[in-house]
Amino acid sequence: MGAYAALTPVVSKIFCSSSQAVLMVRRRPPTVNGGGFVVTDRDQRVVFSVDGCGIIGASGQLIVRDGDGTAILFIHKKGGVVQVLSINNWWKGYLMDYGEPSKLVFSLQDPKPVLCMNGDVRVAVEPKGRKRHWDYEVIGSFSQRACTVRSRAGHVVAQIGVKGMLAGKDFYHVVVQPGYDQAFVVGVIAILDNIHGESTRC
Repeated sequence: MGAYAALTPVVSKIFCSSSQAVLMVRRRPPTVNGGGFVVTDRDQRVVFSVDGCGIIGASGQLIVRDGDGTAILFIHKKGGVVQVLSINNWWKGYLMDYGEPSKLVFSLQDPKPVLCMNGDVRVAVEPKGRKRHWDYEVIGSFSQRACTVRSRAGHVVAQIGVKGMLAGKDFYHVVVQPGYDQAFVVGVIAILDNIHGESTRC
């Protein structure tokens, strides 16, 4: 049995693979179909899609769908007075059950740029341990398509990059290591896209 067998999925084990997964992300034009992006595998089959503000009609909300178009994750940015006073922006990811958000599965902490020039984007998976405030972090530059999702133990979970003549901000690849939850990785990318004012923002 490989090391991947010990990993616990965030969304579902059906989105985990025993081999490395190479995913291609293509942004959708906001003027054509509401923006967001589509994720395909090596055989150009759609495996995930993300709906943002242009489709949902509300800012700070995202929906991750599987290859059949079924909503699997609802993600939203926390608001309110507490959020305004915090040095971080907080995002919450919920499993979808019969079309409605149900169980909280992860929280993402995004340092506000005005207050934290070099803050790290960190993700905590539910339920949180008593001495554990985060489980994953994003290092590098998403806007340059050169970043890595890494576990608290320092293991590479996924790498975002560009390659080929057509690659760029609108078309890039994500390499997910064996055993890790690909739907969770796509959820994190959806938030990064929104943070940087890209295809999921209005």
